[in-house]
Amino acid sequence: MLAEVVGCLRPRPGSVLVDATLGEGGHAQALLKEMGGEGCLIGLDRDAQALQTALERLQGYACLALFHTRFSRLEEVLEELGIATVDGALFDLGVSSLQLEEAERGFSFRQAARLDMRMDAGQELDAWKVVNEYEERELARIIRWYGEERWSARVARGIALARKRSPIDTTDRLAEIVKESIPAAARRTGGHPARRTFQALRMEVNGELRELEQALPQALSALGSGGIMVAISYHSLEDRMVKRFFAARGSRCACPPEAETCECGAGEELRILTPRPMLPSAREIEKNPRARSAKLRAARKR
Repeated sequence: MLAEVVGCLRPRPGSVLVDATLGEGGHAQALLKEMGGEGCLIGLDRDAQALQTALERLQGYACLALFHTRFSRLEEVLEELGIATVDGALFDLGVSSLQLEEAERGFSFRQAARLDMRMDAGQELDAWKVVNEYEERELARIIRWYGEERWSARVARGIALARKRSPIDTTDRLAEIVKESIPAAARRTGGHPARRTFQALRMEVNGELRELEQALPQALSALGSGGIMVAISYHSLEDRMVKRFFAARGSRCACPPEAETCECGAGEELRILTPRPMLPSAREIEKNPRARSAKLRAARKR
């Protein structure tokens, strides 16, 4: 949703923007082009490999400050840079294509690899520890909550029984255990039966919802008057968190979208720019099927 992000954030020369999920630098590059070499783009990512890829992609831009860190440290990063306010902040949530496509990262149920799923390879907790060391009841809770898996108890039971025989070391073995744990009739719809379990494990390993819960207030605090926050989510729990955060601090202003200030008296701290989330176009989904579940929400600080 490159055009939508640029359209919402409206970068211009002199802007100070935060890309809290830099990834391979696609959004950052588009924003920097609009900034024309003036201002500053601050990029954060906890994946060192993605950060290096972005650095190579963006090396021609001088107005750049990149940090290998979680976005829940946004406040500390801005303090380190001596920046009091920013004009915009972007969160592109979830797992990146780079992480999914590299089998050795252990994110994908479609490729055999050691169970890992760490966005930051330097952290201690990985998917192997969750799968092999968490109690069965806790596994069921995680799979039910983060994966929204109807058969979470059966999947957790299947994992617990299998790991008694030998540790579950690889993605393909785990995917097979999950498949066997789910009733045959339920496996016929909804894609690969391990998809929701792998999603849940990834979110637990990386503390994704906890990170977002901490980062959203920091981003709002950093925005100057008129500053815009954009969040793209791919999971209903993430989207719900963003939606509720905006709703708790904002309002559906009746002024036209192009208005810089509110004159309708809606009040509150945020003006919600997307009463309904923006969705990717059919053309984008055709080019990138992973975009099909994306939802973009935006709000402007008063």
